[in-house]
Amino acid sequence: MALTKKSIIDKFQSDLGFSKTKSTELFESLIELIKATLESGEDVLVSGFGKFCVQEKHQRKGRNPATGQEMMLCPRRIVTFRCSGKLRDKINS
Repeated sequence: MALTKKSIIDKFQSDLGFSKTKSTELFESLIELIKATLESGEDVLVSGFGKFCVQEKHQRKGRNPATGQEMMLCPRRIVTFRCSGKLRDKINS
């Protein structure tokens, strides 16, 4: 089972004693802060969890898999995640 937005909000509510509304606001604020930071090109580091990094992809040649036609792919930015050593150890133990 995947961890969902609803389950995180419910966990905030039960563990921290916040109301449903306050838990939702807290979660939404956190997500908006992370999105705004990544959008500005900065990385997000959560100690003991991992790092979200923004990387630049340059223009390159690609191929449409449906038609096989060659095309140029536009430059873009992507987000990658690298887990911390602590998280990696916990997952593998």
